[in-house]
Amino acid sequence: MSVRTESSSDSPWTFAGESAALGDSSVTLVDGTSFLVCSRSGDVTPGSVEGLFMVDTRVLSGWRLLLNTQRVDALSVSPNGPFSATFVGRVHDPATVDAPISVVQRRHVGHGMREDLEIRNYSPNPVEVCVELALTSDFASLFDVKAGAAPGVPTATIEPTATGVKLVARTDDGAVEATTISCSTEPNRINGDRLVWDVAIEAGERWTNCLLVGVVVEGEELMPSYGCGQPVDNAVPVSRLRKWRAEVTTIESDWPVLSAAVERSAEDLGALRIFDPNHPDRVVVAAGAPWFMTLFGRDSLFASWMALPLDQDLARGVLLELAESQGQLVDPTTEEQPGRILHEVRFDSGSSRLLGGTNIYYGTVDATPLFIMLVAELARWTGITPTIKDLMPAVDRALAWITDFGDRDGDGFIEYSRSDPSGLENQGWKDSWDGVRHRDGTVATTPIALCEAQGYVYAAYRGRAELGRALGEPVAATTAFDARADHLRDAFDAAFWLDDGGWYAIGLDSMKSPIGSLTSNIGHLLWTGIVPDHRAGQLAEHLASRAMFSGWGLRTLAENAKGYNPLSYHCGSVWPHDTALAVAGLARYGCDSEAQLLTEGLLAASLHSGGRLPELFAGFARDDLPSPIPYPASCSPQAWAAASPLLLVRAMLGLEPNLLTGTVRLRPRLGDALNRLQLLQVPLGNHRIDISVSGSAIEVAGLGKNIQLEVDGV
Repeated sequence: MSVRTESSSDSPWTFAGESAALGDSSVTLVDGTSFLVCSRSGDVTPGSVEGLFMVDTRVLSGWRLLLNTQRVDALSVSPNGPFSATFVGRVHDPATVDAPISVVQRRHVGHGMREDLEIRNYSPNPVEVCVELALTSDFASLFDVKAGAAPGVPTATIEPTATGVKLVARTDDGAVEATTISCSTEPNRINGDRLVWDVAIEAGERWTNCLLVGVVVEGEELMPSYGCGQPVDNAVPVSRLRKWRAEVTTIESDWPVLSAAVERSAEDLGALRIFDPNHPDRVVVAAGAPWFMTLFGRDSLFASWMALPLDQDLARGVLLELAESQGQLVDPTTEEQPGRILHEVRFDSGSSRLLGGTNIYYGTVDATPLFIMLVAELARWTGITPTIKDLMPAVDRALAWITDFGDRDGDGFIEYSRSDPSGLENQGWKDSWDGVRHRDGTVATTPIALCEAQGYVYAAYRGRAELGRALGEPVAATTAFDARADHLRDAFDAAFWLDDGGWYAIGLDSMKSPIGSLTSNIGHLLWTGIVPDHRAGQLAEHLASRAMFSGWGLRTLAENAKGYNPLSYHCGSVWPHDTALAVAGLARYGCDSEAQLLTEGLLAASLHSGGRLPELFAGFARDDLPSPIPYPASCSPQAWAAASPLLLVRAMLGLEPNLLTGTVRLRPRLGDALNRLQLLQVPLGNHRIDISVSGSAIEVAGLGKNIQLEVDGV
């Protein structure tokens, strides 16, 4: 989900460099496409990466509270769900050891922001306080902010309104952007960029004010989800999260580290959901907070796949949204092609101008086959539903893209090469400019046929054949897809296998030469099933080797490879989703000891961040440094990292439901650290089932009459 290239450009998809680091002192609150990044005092500092963001635009770049010209000293921050927090501070009085004035800010983010400000006087005497709120807004693009670039638009001016002020900026093309601040207690005056209240507070009393931050979009003011004076528990974000918590699968175990990780997974996935205003019941999962609170093709497909044991609405919503925006035209600027699944959706004005008025970029090679894979996988969990039937035309358009556009030269493999210099140079999941390297460390040249992309196409063909059989299509049609898969598997093995290394090349370069570095991409191949059985053992050995396994997870590039850097984005770092996919692949081929090794390492890493796995961390060895080293620009929470523990659980259980064939398969391999694992109220078709594994005892309750349980014993 990165946006990095070697060369500089004003394109959000070719951002040169690393996203701005937030630091340990930052607080992030998020609800849908609105999010806030601020300091632990509650302030938003001008000139930093902090701010309140809506529709990929920073609508507040400064929010600083001063009492008698002094900044508030931060004492604590207490989160209340993903979108709310309480900030407690004090105003230091040099004349006394104790501070008699305390400040409480209860902040809620959703379609803007509400802040309930409370100033308390604990002194024995009345006090007079000059309360100032310094405000700025630069309406900077999210991409400029995360790149650390200058905003490029005028700083807003303050205009008084009947209930507060409006921050207004006029761009060069005449557009007007505005942020509104409404106050339950009107300020006594406006002093430059500051709202000022002259407050007298009696001994033991408090002064309160409710502040609402909204935004004007195309002349219409959008107000926050939380209104002043309204109970917070009745707000839409709170009720949605409460419903999510009540309905998702409960996962229990006797391994505390696993329990903490899956609990964090459920909370973070609930926070990363985005609801379509045109389809209120449709929900998708955003790629990650704070910089990627939008629909991504690859990221959202992977995350919703991993989350299937927890919830199936995410996969359903992601597929429907992606189908609606599926490519129809050939447009080199956006890289749109008929049948292609998008890479990313953005809403800031800069992206729209760059892409000729649209907000969708299509430059990804793997989202299209992953889309087909997820439709088939969702059908295995739900059966052939109206949603699956509605998605079939999009599936077949995606298949047509694979042959008509994905396979650029007709050799049977899909390749990528950007059609516009503002697009991504690398278009697989390792999409940094240097993410695909030869053994000598040189960066591969495009067009490139990535190994895992061929695996996704293989699984897409298998899935389409299975869907066709369930839908009653002619035998000749379904066997044709299986034949395509068989041919691709054999051709892939012949072209990508490296006898001298004992692994698959990460890709074929522009000269059809193997790109021979040992990478984590081979784990994805096991997950898709394209690997012949006799190759799996060698791949498992490499994945579990010291060169690849850091002790915390899989390195993206082997430690002994040229170009390896443990602090790079894709050439030696560890990505939890990457490791989890490898675990699922290893379990698929019965490589249990290697799967357990990687599982235990990744879950141990989660202990160092409160059960939450970050987007990525450095590839330093576990026996060299005592804890995982954070990657400074890592998103947290991030969707496919958040969902990774759920895929680990599924791999431990060997859980493979298939309502297309009327079976649920279990192959529990819990490992040494775990004896009891329960999944309660797992959604499966029209049923909710319970799965319990305790030692050698396996129980499944709630299966329908027509579903057969197949168990490979412990």
